[in-house]
Amino acid sequence: MTYKSLIFDTKKSTKQLNIEVLRNTDQFVMSALNETGTESGYDIYPSFKITQPIHSGYESLGEHIIQIGGNFILDGYGSVCWDIIKNSLTNFFNKKGIDTEWISIENYLKPEQEIDKLIAPYLGEDDPLFGKIYPGEISDLYDTDSIAGLTPNNNSLTFVYGCGAALVNWQCPVIYFDVPKNEIQFRSRAGNVRNLGAQSPNEPKAQYKRFYFIDWVVFNKHKQALLPRLAIVVDEQRPDEITWTTGETLRDALTDMSSKAFRARPWFEPGVWGGQWIKKHIEGLNKDVINYAWSFELIAPENGIVLENNGIRLEVSIDNLLYNNNKLILGKAADRFGYKFPIRFDFLDTMDGDNLSLQCHPTVPYTKANFGEDFTQDETYYILDAEEDADVYLGFQENIDKDAFKAVLEESFNTSSPIDVEKYIQVFPAKKHDLFLIPNGTVHCSGKNNMVLEISATPYIFTFKMYDWVRPDLSGNPRTLNIDRAFDNLNFDRKGNVVTDTLISKQTVVKKGADWQLINLSTHPEHFYNIERFEFETDVTDTTNDQCLILSLVEGESIIVKTGDLEQVINYAETFIIPANTKTYSMRNNGSQKAKVVKAYVKDECC
Repeated sequence: MTYKSLIFDTKKSTKQLNIEVLRNTDQFVMSALNETGTESGYDIYPSFKITQPIHSGYESLGEHIIQIGGNFILDGYGSVCWDIIKNSLTNFFNKKGIDTEWISIENYLKPEQEIDKLIAPYLGEDDPLFGKIYPGEISDLYDTDSIAGLTPNNNSLTFVYGCGAALVNWQCPVIYFDVPKNEIQFRSRAGNVRNLGAQSPNEPKAQYKRFYFIDWVVFNKHKQALLPRLAIVVDEQRPDEITWTTGETLRDALTDMSSKAFRARPWFEPGVWGGQWIKKHIEGLNKDVINYAWSFELIAPENGIVLENNGIRLEVSIDNLLYNNNKLILGKAADRFGYKFPIRFDFLDTMDGDNLSLQCHPTVPYTKANFGEDFTQDETYYILDAEEDADVYLGFQENIDKDAFKAVLEESFNTSSPIDVEKYIQVFPAKKHDLFLIPNGTVHCSGKNNMVLEISATPYIFTFKMYDWVRPDLSGNPRTLNIDRAFDNLNFDRKGNVVTDTLISKQTVVKKGADWQLINLSTHPEHFYNIERFEFETDVTDTTNDQCLILSLVEGESIIVKTGDLEQVINYAETFIIPANTKTYSMRNNGSQKAKVVKAYVKDECC
């Protein structure tokens, strides 16, 4: 995945770059400087403070390159704006009277037709959404024989640059340019990036499919291999205002984080069913949007972590924590999940919005066979907030007829006619702190006027929509339905009383103290994770039991979480992570009302 440089005149100063030309989104780009300090309420740019320096700008980077000396490899993730980087550094070295030579690794990509043939079996043919995880490496897309013959110019400072530049295997420092997944998608929607090996940009949905199943897979493997040898890491989400630190500082910070509480940087998206809760309750977001449907609190494949020193921020992808030492983060679950974060937290906001699409998720065998993922999208809905008329659609009516239901869905799709959904699907009232269980194959959707904390296994794109209330997307286009895939996976035994008995969580107090209690929220046997809730007036201490804990403050103003010598304020609705290596941690109520904290972790028997 590469940057499309055609819309920029790279001979101009990078100070003239309008960052909004690069992106198609209403969301603000995160500032390189934290100029607001610590504020009360939900923090959309949470950071982990470090003691070692973070630097800003190309001038400081150039000075550091001179100090190190020699030639350099400039590698990085897809959609990095290499032309701007090259131009900015060239201008700096020209002012210093230093000659430079630049070798683009992308000149050594295999022909586009050859790459297309290689990856075609993993792109799902004409399926607009789904492919299969590519099993290969980034080197598969390059002419490695020609790359092996590349040598530096001894008469000038030589940079080999681009996605995969370290394939040259020169014995010289590696500078890695990272860019967050949300910014990649914003650039994609603006038509400013290409998939790796493609000569021109594709439309965003097709491009995203190739990102997910091909590009990001090989980029992640490549980044993992490079992490131990990185000399410098650069946050490139503002191409004209980079921040950077040394590789040693990054690795030290990752190790420190592996025994401390931290938050991922969330990001937010509107949607056709989106609501108004997030707009009303979370400050710092652009309010001039139609709605917010999602907050990606912790979807590890697409979230970052922000480091901060002296007010300067640097974001890297959260998977670096696992690449640095997955056992410190995941503990006993590392043997099963390797370098994949197993659990996700995200918000679905339908307050003053609309129903989600009627949907289900694939079984484990179907997921492995069709998509190449190791585990599937087993979900739950935790109700953070709800209006009196809020409800959840879950499971079939007792008298469901599979063939008749499919015929009605297909008729609706073909004629754009509405369906009396409640004739086929059960509907349950939803209230704060309810938990609805959605193992794979379960028909479900949230109704309007819910604020759902979705606690799930990490896979997040494998949603088979059957019915979408006969509505277009936000661009006015029909939304893609997956009726056949859904019927390959639907469990028609989840009907009638079975739904009430097995898919509505039972909440039981399992431990108590003087002014606290721990409540177990039962999950389904298909779920590989447990969900519990602490309720406390003053404080409570807990252990990780060698498991990574994912937590959210679901009631109360704020709490103070202490891990080791670090105390952090967690505000209402914020998600935070306690690594397995933390061992013990404490939570102190920082508000006037009882605090309630939900936590999820992998079941011991599922490790």
